[in-house]
Amino acid sequence: MLKSKRNIVILSGAGISAESGLGTFRDVGGLWDQYDISEVATPEAWEKNPELVLDFYNLRRKLVLEAEPNLAHECLVHLEKHFNVKIITQNIDDLHERSGSSEVLHLHGEIRKAQCSANEDEVLELAGSDLKIGELSSSGHQLRPHVVWFGEAVPRMYEAEKYVADADIFIVVGTSLNVYPAANLIYSCKKNCQKFIVDVNELTKVKFKNLTHLQGKATEKLPELVNALIQDSKS
Repeated sequence: MLKSKRNIVILSGAGISAESGLGTFRDVGGLWDQYDISEVATPEAWEKNPELVLDFYNLRRKLVLEAEPNLAHECLVHLEKHFNVKIITQNIDDLHERSGSSEVLHLHGEIRKAQCSANEDEVLELAGSDLKIGELSSSGHQLRPHVVWFGEAVPRMYEAEKYVADADIFIVVGTSLNVYPAANLIYSCKKNCQKFIVDVNELTKVKFKNLTHLQGKATEKLPELVNALIQDSKS
């Protein structure tokens, strides 16, 4: 009798995309360092100066379009041959999809999409890198970036919690679980779930049973973990 595939859920953060050249909040001299977050990534910023907000996300979108998936992204695709894999990502880029991952849930939205400023359920794909003032939704309202800003609710959290609750193995990569509410997802794991965190930073707040911290870059540590899990599944 064939052994049924185990469920693996991945939570990915900025660290996995950083190795593809996409900066994080902490990067000195990067794009985020050049802007006041309150002026470009909040509902209040949108009300005050939508053109500045659009310019900021147009720059980010251009960087995403220029970036390529890295080895860490590719490892997760390989994992699908041996496990049922679902990815929850805090990232707004599409590098998981471009690498070939088949099931990706974006907690904080997708930068290559736009949404109606009056109806968050009206979402469309963007053809290029720029979104400008005067580009309207079908209902006649200005389009805004399809991202969750600081101060906004994270609409897909409940769906993400259900993913994690079904996981046999939960892998956190590229985040130290300091970004909320996503950091709370680890509490949705069932009691016997194996948990791994792959991140360059030390863990200071996260203490759980069945938790292994692999400290290092995603492109270095994730391939080791993926290979070990695949070998273990064959035994």
